Amino acid sequence: MERLKKGGYLHIQGNGLWWKSYRDLFPFKRRSNYWSDTRIQAFLEERVYIVQTSTSAVKSCMIMTTDPGDLVLDPTCGSGTTAYVAEQWGRRWITIDTSRVALALARARIMGARYPFYLLADSREGQLKEAEVTHTAPSSQPVHGNIRHGFVYERVPHVTLKSIANDAEIDVIWEKWQAKLEPLRESLNKTIKKTCAEWEIPRDPDSKWPDAAKKLHADWWQARVSRQKEIDASIAAKADFEYLYDKPYDDKKIVRVAGPFTVESLSPHRVLGVDENDELIDPNARHTAEPGAGYEEKQTFPQMILENLKSAGVQQAHKEDKITFAALTPWPGDLVCADGRYTESGKEKRAAIFIGPEFGTVQRADLVAAAKEAGDAEFDVLIACAFNYEAHATEFNKLGRIPVLKARMNADLHMAGDLKNTGKGNLFVIFGEPDITLLSEKDGKVRVRVNGVDVFHPQTGEVRSDNAEGIACWFIDTDYNEESFFVRHAYFLGANDPYSALKTTLKAEINEEAWATLNSDTSRAFPKPKSGRIAVKVINHLGDEVMKVFKV
Repeated sequence: MERLKKGGYLHIQGNGLWWKSYRDLFPFKRRSNYWSDTRIQAFLEERVYIVQTSTSAVKSCMIMTTDPGDLVLDPTCGSGTTAYVAEQWGRRWITIDTSRVALALARARIMGARYPFYLLADSREGQLKEAEVTHTAPSSQPVHGNIRHGFVYERVPHVTLKSIANDAEIDVIWEKWQAKLEPLRESLNKTIKKTCAEWEIPRDPDSKWPDAAKKLHADWWQARVSRQKEIDASIAAKADFEYLYDKPYDDKKIVRVAGPFTVESLSPHRVLGVDENDELIDPNARHTAEPGAGYEEKQTFPQMILENLKSAGVQQAHKEDKITFAALTPWPGDLVCADGRYTESGKEKRAAIFIGPEFGTVQRADLVAAAKEAGDAEFDVLIACAFNYEAHATEFNKLGRIPVLKARMNADLHMAGDLKNTGKGNLFVIFGEPDITLLSEKDGKVRVRVNGVDVFHPQTGEVRSDNAEGIACWFIDTDYNEESFFVRHAYFLGANDPYSALKTTLKAEINEEAWATLNSDTSRAFPKPKSGRIAVKVINHLGDEVMKVFKV
């Protein structure tokens, strides 16, 4: 009761004695099942997708159910709201969609956004902020910048009757300030010739008081307010508190952008249809409807590819190096399905066309067999067209006298039924192999230097290495497991002063020293891979990418 009185928490109501509970003792309330703010936020957000979810709704769900560093899976990407919110709040994420439109929108949204930089609990700045908030000495524990330790969050005291009663520091603060307040009160009483107890001193002085009394009154109230602030601070510091997990402290001087991520395309599997008797429908069966019933035989996948290949041609590393077919006719081979005629250096050349599976990956053995068939039929070159190549297929460039050009088919060809065949766009692109040098360090670590991209020139049969100017960015998986490419190092090259372009895009100053470690053709040192393999992925300015595996 004494501490309640000293803290100013007692209140007389009628004949009863009550304790005052101020609004700021706990100015928040727990979230209920009714989230009215999500509706308001949804109307304020710019919509880029027809079924776009409100970020506030996703944020609330994510903060309630995950911690920083957790992995969030969204199997229905859409506009990428879940990935966007996960990136903002320090969660790892995987998002999936069958629509390339959705993935393109999500990638642009994530890469084009700026995110706040939250103070990590496992950092020196975070330790200092934590000490400031809790009124304690800073921790001396070593820090590692591990996001799984969470952020430094704002918190609010949850002051209860028990926390006030158990706060012995109130007595110490009271005694300290009483030594200042009591002499002032006695002098004030003597000046105004009254005997006022502490609670009887008015908030405003009487206009008839002499100046000396008004000065004593102002000094007393200043000390009285200071005493109350110190007591309140002590109570707040020692009371229980609640973390505000949606309000981490952020460093206003730092702008964060999305971390490195890749868009991986897994070969989709064909969905088999069933009839009314749950029997599988044979996709190869011809329609047996009566003539004129409106049925037409569907264009096969190879026919569709050849039609687009004839109009679009094959784009090589440089815009001027494009193979344009004068004629493209079917060829009755096992793997070679067409004979393409094109002119190079004034001479007509014959290209054997090999088309990979619609839903699958081309293996190195497939290329070897197709190249043998092309050689036996006396073709000049083999052009393989596929959506995906296995990693080791990138090492195969020539069989005897037959050069092997590996053209990656644009995934838009999966939507050939809806794709207008205009012959425009890079539907078939030959992008060279990364040319790298492994550099050994004294401590047993290694570095990677990318020299450029090896491009095969069919007119001379030579493999030439372009310089690094044609590379927009390159990534390293420093311990490739032959299953999935994981970005562990990311570097950016590019022409036309990318540093200036980055500053303009972010509208912020960038640490030049930090940028120099990313704007480089030589990687930082890393330990030798346990798997014995690294993978290097290179992306050019057209957005085409290629990956190659190297043994270390």
